[in-house]
Amino acid sequence: MEARRRQWARVVVLVGVLYALIGVVFAWPATHVRVWRLAAWLVSAAAYAAHIGYERFGLRNAPRRAAWHVALAVALGAFGLAVAATIHSLSVVSTHQHRRLLLVALVVWPIMTGLPAFLVGLGASEVLARLPWNARAE
Repeated sequence: MEARRRQWARVVVLVGVLYALIGVVFAWPATHVRVWRLAAWLVSAAAYAAHIGYERFGLRNAPRRAAWHVALAVALGAFGLAVAATIHSLSVVSTHQHRRLLLVALVVWPIMTGLPAFLVGLGASEVLARLPWNARAE
């Protein structure tokens, strides 16, 4: 049981860091910003879907637990992006109000992304749990 707990926690941290890296790395190119932003969304969506699949089929977690783990990874990624934005604001000309809002983002972004990620993950996990070929024990 302890090994399983550590395994999902490692995956949450790994995927959370992946989300933050996707956000930071895909923001670097100065040209074709919309294309890079769309690419970041697509790569993040693929990571999100893969994480749901892993939670349901790899770890055989119940829908609520799978959605919770996926939402934690998303919230961690959003927190990482807020940290990166805050650090970036220190290297550019930024108003005090702007930096204060970025500090608020450290709390708001994880909630703002984690809650919808939980709800969508719960729905997707419930659908996956009801597939006829999904023989699992809960």
